[in-house]
Amino acid sequence: MVSPVTVVKSEGPKLVPFFKATCIYFVLWLPASNPSWFSALIKCLPIFCLWLFLLAHGLSFLLAHPSATRIFAGLVFSAVGDAFLIWQDQGYFVHGLLMFAVTHILYASAFGMQPLALQRGLVIAVLSGLCYALLYPCLSGPYIYLVGAYEALIGFMGWRAMAGLRLVGAHWRWTELAAGSGALLFIISDLTIAINKFCFPVPYSRAVIMATYYAAQMLIALSVVESRDLGGNLGLSKVD
Repeated sequence: MVSPVTVVKSEGPKLVPFFKATCIYFVLWLPASNPSWFSALIKCLPIFCLWLFLLAHGLSFLLAHPSATRIFAGLVFSAVGDAFLIWQDQGYFVHGLLMFAVTHILYASAFGMQPLALQRGLVIAVLSGLCYALLYPCLSGPYIYLVGAYEALIGFMGWRAMAGLRLVGAHWRWTELAAGSGALLFIISDLTIAINKFCFPVPYSRAVIMATYYAAQMLIALSVVESRDLGGNLGLSKVD
């Protein structure tokens, strides 16, 4: 098992641009009521930095490992979705929703179907159903079906991310914890978006949404690489 100190030493420097870009977003805190291409750039910048984080491990690494490629593709669709959501009040919310739906399909595919972990899947399915039941009275028109389908997709992604998670024993791996934690934070972020948009205003919603979202994307990006030695040789963590 790789120690957390080794992980920080190996991966930390590659994540510095991401942390700087995230700080820029929260420091500038551009008003959501005045969307612009500049505000879209600032919002997407941390995700662009996660592209660079994966590319820093080498293009050959991405090409050799399909799951890493799918995570990278998911980050690309996420950035497009982020840009659409800048103009959500101008009618682009569904466009953003569809981009993130594709993201979750790619992430679930990257996490794979082994181990199956049916019990965890059942628990997540029940929780997803309860969340949809909470939202359902607030939904109308096509959102009744769109939100339901999206809820199913992100729940499925969460199941696949958490299926291999082991917190104790000799087989514990930090990459599995990163995947599971990232998926959970993504679900919290998107649930906050849905409640705030369709049900009632959530206090400090934007801060909660973006903090959990950026943390989720960082952890999911981390989940595909693993430091195997102090020299920083990298290998795939979950599949392949």
